[in-house]
Amino acid sequence: MLVALVGWAEARWPLRWGELRHHLFCHAGLSVAYCLLHVGGMVAMREAVYALQGADYDFGDWPRELLYEYLKDARSYALLVVVFHYSRSLMRLAQGEARLLDEPDVDALPTASDAALPAIAPTDARLPQRFVVRKLGREFIVEAERIEAALASGNYANLHVGGAVYPLRSTLAQLEAQLSTERFLRVHRSAIVRIDAIASVAAGEGGEASLQLRSGLVVPCSRRYRSQLKDRIKG
Repeated sequence: MLVALVGWAEARWPLRWGELRHHLFCHAGLSVAYCLLHVGGMVAMREAVYALQGADYDFGDWPRELLYEYLKDARSYALLVVVFHYSRSLMRLAQGEARLLDEPDVDALPTASDAALPAIAPTDARLPQRFVVRKLGREFIVEAERIEAALASGNYANLHVGGAVYPLRSTLAQLEAQLSTERFLRVHRSAIVRIDAIASVAAGEGGEASLQLRSGLVVPCSRRYRSQLKDRIKG
């Protein structure tokens, strides 16, 4: 449970140079919570086991023992953060990390595996029409209009394109401002979809819905965006 907490914290406050001081401060605070949860859980379990044996467990001098435990837990917390950081970095390197282009004139570069898909005419020349995927030392060009969905993941937006997933270092709000409003729609606080990539809509409880894309990906649609989706599909 504590390892999962550290994994979430590293994704929320990654070791990024421009924000390193603030993020280290956040991790320092969480390391205290990590220690308190660890020690509290350990003492509670020992108290329970000792009680079953008719004995009493004594943790000792709380301030001194807690400081001793924190020094150990702070090191283990820091080690886990580093492990998660480099594990995610290696995964992004193998998976390919994306960045949007400001200028579309990059035809000389090779195309990604979905290049066989028919080209879609751009709707607004002012918007970036392509993005670069850097993967294992090579750069590939993918049409922005081929993005099927973008799902929030910490400080990244995962772009789903032709069965592949490319992390883009951007918030969904920033990405939404760079995509064509004629073809893309925000359907959830954590999801954007391309309208013509939707295969079916399944109604849920409380006005929620699930969108199944032609690729098989299922994307949530919140009640807040449901009416906009209906209007766009009808249109």
